[in-house]
This record gives sequence, C-alpha cells and structure tokens, in this order.
Amino acid sequence: MKSSKLGKEVIKKELSLIPKSPGVYRMINHKGDILYVGKAKNLPNRLKNYVSEKNHIIRTERMLSQTFKLEVTTTANESEALLLEANLIKKFKPKFNILLKDDKSFPFIFIGHKDQWPQVIKHRGKKDKDGFYFGPFASAGSANWTIKMLQKIFLLRVCDETTFKNRKRPCILYQIKRCSAPCVGYIEKNDYKNSVEDAIKFVSGKSRDIQKNLSKQMEDASEKLNFEKASIIRDRIKSLNIIQSSQRINEANLIDADVIAAYKESGKTCIQVFFYRGKQNWGNQAYFPKHDPDQNISEIMSSFLMQFYENKNVPKLIILNLDIENKILIEKTLSIKENSSISIDVAKKGTKAKVVALAEKNAKESLNRKLYETNNNKNLFEGVSKKFDLKNNINLVEIYDNSHIQGTNSVGAMVTYSDEGFIKKRYRKFDIKTKGAEQDDFAMLKEVLTRRFKRAILEKGNYLTLPDLILIDGGKGQYSSAKEVLNEFGLYDLPMIAIAKGKKRNSGDETFFYNNK
Repeated sequence: MKSSKLGKEVIKKELSLIPKSPGVYRMINHKGDILYVGKAKNLPNRLKNYVSEKNHIIRTERMLSQTFKLEVTTTANESEALLLEANLIKKFKPKFNILLKDDKSFPFIFIGHKDQWPQVIKHRGKKDKDGFYFGPFASAGSANWTIKMLQKIFLLRVCDETTFKNRKRPCILYQIKRCSAPCVGYIEKNDYKNSVEDAIKFVSGKSRDIQKNLSKQMEDASEKLNFEKASIIRDRIKSLNIIQSSQRINEANLIDADVIAAYKESGKTCIQVFFYRGKQNWGNQAYFPKHDPDQNISEIMSSFLMQFYENKNVPKLIILNLDIENKILIEKTLSIKENSSISIDVAKKGTKAKVVALAEKNAKESLNRKLYETNNNKNLFEGVSKKFDLKNNINLVEIYDNSHIQGTNSVGAMVTYSDEGFIKKRYRKFDIKTKGAEQDDFAMLKEVLTRRFKRAILEKGNYLTLPDLILIDGGKGQYSSAKEVLNEFGLYDLPMIAIAKGKKRNSGDETFFYNNK
C-alpha cells in the first residue's frame, strides 16, 4: 500500500459520519500529535479532495502518510470555522500548517480617565482599567519615545500612586521640565486636566488643534502680565514644533490602519507589519512564519492574518501588498470579531502604494539579513562539527552557566541557540535547591543538568527537545560532573564541550574540554 493511502483510508472511513456543515478538521498521527488543522465551508466536500485527488503535492503526501486519525468540529458558519482554525493552529502548532511564532503582546499607552491626577504609563495585557488606551506600538522603544514626548510637552506624571501620595518635594523630573509636579501642588487641578486632554488629542493625531490652543493660552498669559506662565507655554510650543518636524507623519493620511507586506525568497518569508494610528507611524515589526518552502505566498499571508489578529485588536483598515485567498471571508470574520466594519485593501497605486512599497522594502531587507545570519550560523556549526569531529549535525545548542552572590541567591542558567539565532522561549533559570551546593560550582551544575534532563526523559514530547550540543562554562571538573549526569540518563552520545577561560580572560586564550581531551 502506498504510504499516502494510509491517511486516505482513515478519511474514507469517517466521511459518511461527517455532517455537511462548516467546521474544522484535524489530522492526527499515531502518537496523538496534531499534524494539520484545516477549515471548510462543507467538511465532507473538502475532505473528499484528499481521497479523490491522485497527485498531491509532496507536503500533503507526507501528511497523509502520517495520518492515523481524523477529528472534526462543526461550527455555525464559515467565519466561526476560520477563527477556530487560527486558534487551534496557535495552540497546537501542527507541523504541516503555516505557523506564526508570535507569543508576545504589544505595548499600549494608558492615560487614566477617572483619576484626579492622571498618569501616563506603558501598558500590556488586558484593558481592564477605566481610561484611554493608545496603541498598539510595535515595540517598547516606540511606546517609551511617545511617553517621553508627552512628558516634554504636557508635563504629565509617570510615577505610581504610592510614590505620588508620599511626595514631600518634587522629583528630578520637575527639575528637568518633564513634570509639572502635581504631587506637591505646583499646578492647579484644572490646568493639569487641560494638559491631560491636550495629551489625548496629541496622541490621537490632533497636533494642530493643540498648537492653536497653546498659542492662545500664551497670548492670554502675556496680556495678564503672567510672563512666567507664558514662558512655560512658549517652551511647550517649541517642543511641539521640534517633535512635529521629526515625527513620523504618514503621507497616506492613515488614521487607523495596519500596513502588511510579505516578501518570499529561498523558501523563506518575511512579513512586515507597520502600525499607523492617529496619522502617525507607531513602529513596525518583522515576522518570519514557519512554512513549507513551496508554500504559496498568498496562502502564507492569509494564514498569517488570521493567526496575527486572533488575539489582537483589528484596525478599521488593513493594507496589503498582494492579493490573498478568501479576502472577503477574512474581512467578514474580522468584522464579526471586532463588531465593526473591517476593510482589507491591496494597494496598487497612489500614496497607499508608496506606504506599502516601504513595508515591502523592509520585508525584503529583513529577510536578506535573516538568510545571511542563518547561513553564517550554519557555517559556524559545520566548523564546530569539523573541529571537534562530531558525528551528528548541529542545529540546536544549549549553553549552561552558574552564578551566586557570595554564596547566596545561587542560580543556574540555560540559553539556547540555533541556526536562526537565540531561542528565548527555550531559556530556563534554575534556582539552586540543594543544601550545601550554594557555592559549589560542580554541585550546582549537577543539579541544573539533572533537573533539565530528568524532565526531558520523564516528560518526553511534553518538555524541551534534546539539543545537538551542550556548551558549559567551566574546565575539566565541570566537564566530568556534567558527563556523570548525562551518563546517568543514558545520554552517552550527546556531545558536550566545556570552555575554560584563560588566565587573563582574553578571547582566544580558552581551553576546550571534549571527549576526555
């Protein structure tokens, strides 16, 4: 029997039992791992394609050859199926789906609405406080830059409630003209409230209204001979002019939009997302979704959109650099999710096309950098394998080190590196629990490696996969201690190198311990 026929037989057996309705199907292997999640307007019709088609692409053939079981979930409509598909893909990360590695939330700026003296702060997570949220910002740096500007122009406080209530004299932010010191009553409540309202207008893209208002306030203060107040307002207008001249105002006049461009080369794809809010560019972020090398770029973009917005707020307008599959369905689904009208445009001319071209240029440059770094890392790994005569290929490296503060706060740390760079989600920190081991580097290392590899053996498939190489900061003693742990778990063939610094700790003066040499 041809290998792909195994999966086809599984589907054939289930077909008569599956209702003719929209839903999601899951291909599962003999271990119970989900191989693929797909959605369909009519489940039996979609699944029949796997059985009736004779010449599937290689990826589908491989998937069918591993399919041991089929599960389906029916939904009320196709939009619901699309949302469920995106949710399951992000949750289970099936190996045959396009995967978006996106496990972080974007920062927002929060200004309290009902506070007596509202503060401006950076915010992540649930929006459960009463107030104004502005974002998302592409990075913490973009959010911090905007907060800094708000401080410069509107002199709003950033300190927390405890600090604010217990202040007896103003902090240094008042001295450097970044705060109006409401904590010690240096500004009237009404004046501070006006500053907050102006700050909200500023972040909403209404800078010209604020400038007119400030100019009027300065003239009024001058007429009343309140020159001190007039000079403060003059400085604020000056700061506003400087910021406006350097601010990233977009020529397409995008008020609430995400500009998304995809670029594919050498079987890899980069997708750049630019965030435009209140006519300002609030930064951009590059994504490198995992997919089969021969996957269609239109299909990659469609899958990206649903996974990206599955746990994020969707702007009123999404501008793309290419046509996508199921555009109308995705628009409808995102509109239902947000309970408002969402439009997806493919920009081909005018100012929007210029903005998209910039995003595509960034995607191309980011992908070229990624491909270059990946190629360099692969060459580096090949060099290490050759130098130490390692039998296996290196794709994943774990590095271990220990630290303590004069015998207290003892910790072990593990970082992971692959041909695509550092993998931060695989980083681990181990608080040392063994009594008497707090200052013993050998004992600390033993505990760390024991805990790491014991879990890997006992929770096979549910914990971190084994690396191809282990690097340890240490010498002959550390190498022997670590080797003892690996042998105890039967990991005799797992290569490990210990690196001891030279006497003067100069780079290139290290001693490497490997294979008892």
